Amino acid sequence: MAERSVLHGELLLAGRLDPRFFALLQALEATGSLHKAARAAGYSYKGAWLLLDSAANLTHAPLVHAASGGRGGGGTALTEAARGLLAAWRQLQQRHAGFLREQESWLLEQPGLAALLRRMSMKTTARNQFAGTIAALDAGPQGTLVRLAIGGGHVVSASITAAAAAELKLKKGEEAIALVKASEVVLVTDFAGYRLSARNQFAGTIARVQRGAVSSLVGLTLPGGSTITASVTNDAVEALDLAVGQPATATFKAQAVMVAVAR
Repeated sequence: MAERSVLHGELLLAGRLDPRFFALLQALEATGSLHKAARAAGYSYKGAWLLLDSAANLTHAPLVHAASGGRGGGGTALTEAARGLLAAWRQLQQRHAGFLREQESWLLEQPGLAALLRRMSMKTTARNQFAGTIAALDAGPQGTLVRLAIGGGHVVSASITAAAAAELKLKKGEEAIALVKASEVVLVTDFAGYRLSARNQFAGTIARVQRGAVSSLVGLTLPGGSTITASVTNDAVEALDLAVGQPATATFKAQAVMVAVAR
């Protein structure tokens, strides 16, 4: 599997001519029809004409002209100026990609940055992502308990299958990321003398309540600065009277934690 790039950059000409504009030129070159090219590039016919006119004002040269009719009838063709612009864009794209690869290689050679950048580039729907170091691995007959130290004296416990542990080749002291969906987090404001079986329990202070149509995202700040986000129904927010500054405890089962390691 190819490794995801950690560095991205946007290429524009004259601050306005972007990849979509050149996709329009390329489609025009291929089809000879502005109607077809506009659809291919995601423009309306009128929008494509307006864009071409605006670009012609920048280049001070027409970019398209009416093609002569034939068996297939007339059409729209690129001018010599437009073909030169498109060719230059293709070369620039190659040079730009090479530049980004070169700078990414430099970035990944910087001490302490490589792991951070790779964590930042990972895309996942799990709202809670805790980066840390594997502090302990307890293998059992049914699975492995992974304890991940995430800083601030906090440890996240994850229960994974033996097969998953073997496939990931987890090692003590290795950097890893714990991922937990916000929907898996339960907030407790009063234990009323009870104890919960959930292995992960983190006491903190509510820092935000972002209300939605049906549910709210509640952010809990832990001592040390880490944040845990829980997805809570609006009814529960009202019933518990959740508000910023209120103490609460975020709880989630070890089985709800996924573990990711760089390979």
